[in-house]
Amino acid sequence: MNIVIASTIVPFINGGGTFIVDWTATRLKKLGHNVEVLKIPFSHCYPTAIKQMIALESLDLPKKTDLLISIRTPSYLINHPNHVCWFIHHYRVIYELWGTKLQEGVPNTANGLRYRQAIIDKDNEAFKKIKKIYTNSVEVKERLEKYNNYEAEVLYPPLMDQEDFYCKEYGDFIYYASRLTTIKRQYLAIEAMRFVKSKVKLIISGFPDTPEAGLNLKELIKKHNLSDRVTLIDKWITKNEKIDFFSRCLASIYIPYKEDSYGYPALESFASSKAVITCEDSGGTGEIIKDKENGLIVKPNPKSLAKAFDQLYKNKEWARAMGLQANKTLLVSGINWENVLIKLTK
Repeated sequence: MNIVIASTIVPFINGGGTFIVDWTATRLKKLGHNVEVLKIPFSHCYPTAIKQMIALESLDLPKKTDLLISIRTPSYLINHPNHVCWFIHHYRVIYELWGTKLQEGVPNTANGLRYRQAIIDKDNEAFKKIKKIYTNSVEVKERLEKYNNYEAEVLYPPLMDQEDFYCKEYGDFIYYASRLTTIKRQYLAIEAMRFVKSKVKLIISGFPDTPEAGLNLKELIKKHNLSDRVTLIDKWITKNEKIDFFSRCLASIYIPYKEDSYGYPALESFASSKAVITCEDSGGTGEIIKDKENGLIVKPNPKSLAKAFDQLYKNKEWARAMGLQANKTLLVSGINWENVLIKLTK
């Protein structure tokens, strides 16, 4: 088949939203499909998003396109008679982040409310035209039902190369691998290190969304005199470096706020036979992380996280047992490319 994968991007920012596009394209090509990838720059800058959405609606695909797979919001506005959407999240400040402290860029004014409703109306109109919508988690499926009255099917995204990850040891540090941004809450992990009672350490790696994001974390480490306990690597590290950190860590941590899915860092940790620490309000992470089985689910505050860090450090055999169970979780969860490609192309 001639397949177009369409998604929006924020230029110069990589992450799960770009990985899922590239990995899907690679896997489809391996099956013999002819695949074109459209990565469309899209700014959520108020109020230009509406104009950009109208432009997406006007986009014509070549007539020889057999299948359109759209991924990141609002690429699903592109029209095609054979259109499948792998929906990974809404325009979040318009939906589940509206009215929270993370509502940024859209004012809660009469004009802002009109803008919000216009976005929702555009989404609802587009969803009616799509042949099938899959979501990357139960979390996102429930958001679609709540906000758009649309019932989708969950299709969990796998890692591209799960087999490359391995376990070398259960060391003395907790590892947090993710882009540096407020919603990923690396600051909570750093704050937790103020309250640990063991000799556990913390390593954080990731590229900052903004220069301020990295600087704020550095200042927090300095403020609490944690430079001997916390290592911040504020850049994208190589794949091999990341694999090495996962292979040597005691456990990993992934504590975003209302995450759209379990997050690739959780899968990478599981593939490395390492337990994952997450929070009760971290959204989709709870779909594969089971408390005290393959990870720890704690309250979103520094003292609760510190307690979890100490528990794992003081009982490494328990950390190891949960890590081995985490690896087994991958085997029985149905998170694999064969399932994904069958669903998207059927």
